[in-house]
Amino acid sequence: MACRIVNMSRRSRHHSARSELIEVAARLLADDGPDSLSVRRVAAAAGTSTMSVYTHFGSMSGLIQEVVQEGFNRLAREFDRIGRSADPVEDLALYGRVYRAVATANAHLYSVMFGGRTLASFKLSEQDRHYGRFNLSKIVECCGRCIESGRFHERDAMLLAHHFWLAMHGIATLEIGGYLIEPYPADLVFETQVVMLMVGAGDNSLAASESVRNSAEALARLNLFDPDCSRLGTGRERL
Repeated sequence: MACRIVNMSRRSRHHSARSELIEVAARLLADDGPDSLSVRRVAAAAGTSTMSVYTHFGSMSGLIQEVVQEGFNRLAREFDRIGRSADPVEDLALYGRVYRAVATANAHLYSVMFGGRTLASFKLSEQDRHYGRFNLSKIVECCGRCIESGRFHERDAMLLAHHFWLAMHGIATLEIGGYLIEPYPADLVFETQVVMLMVGAGDNSLAASESVRNSAEALARLNLFDPDCSRLGTGRERL
């Protein structure tokens, strides 16, 4: 029994050290940008040796892959906080707001997650892309509810979800790059783009506009950001 306890303790320490390295790498990427990521700096910030990085991940590329996958996992957890309201179009707009908020708060990581930038010879694998596509499932389900409610006439929920994803990705990318400025700032472009998407899918213009406006209030109720440090969630490091 004592031997088993020791083994469990070792596994626990292994998991703790691995998680700490992922958190540290994510924090360095978010705070200091891609140039901050090196085996030596990650190890120093985590209070461990460079060998620990190689032991747990094999290479810096392996660590970055774990950071990317955790980024998708955390986006999924933020999506999980969105419940079902009586208005599925409002819910869909809320998914867009959460997506945009997560992307712009984590600009460096977002670029790596979707292949906009490579780090330490890391390249997205099909498994990594699977993590990204998994997040689309909730948007597909919500589009299905919009169709069932009669608000959308387009019958292909998967296609609608891809159109929505494409639009949100484009807006987030342009906002991160600083391209959305007056007289067409990011908020205005987002609001009008989402309304246009809803109307294009068959919704009434006035109803779509109201749903999108209401989604802003729903986002505020989610309390997505910690006002003291502008980080995602409560008690979690920003990714």
